[in-house]
Amino acid sequence: MTALEGLRVLVVEDEPIVAMCLEDILDGLGCVTIGPASRLADGLALAQAGGLDAAILDINLGGERSTRIAEALRGGGVPFAFASGYGAVPEGFENQPLIEKPYREADIQAALVRLLG
Repeated sequence: MTALEGLRVLVVEDEPIVAMCLEDILDGLGCVTIGPASRLADGLALAQAGGLDAAILDINLGGERSTRIAEALRGGGVPFAFASGYGAVPEGFENQPLIEKPYREADIQAALVRLLG
């Protein structure tokens, strides 16, 4: 059992293989994956549905930015991190953690611990 056991984590990722990799990592950490959502509308609906402990948001969802999801999470007090292979969080979210892709278990675990700390 880890400190992250049972944590409900929303995953928003538009690449199916990458999303599956992240789900496997979260499962190994004892987390419960919510989603994954691959589109902005789906991620926004899950964010607004509530019941989340944390979220990991791919910044670019097939040409759409995930900032509307981030705004909904921030408004609901749900901690979240962005994920990207490009190295910068969106404007207005400079204090949010950024997880570099490809995903590595140690990075995911550290980001979640930081979010919940």
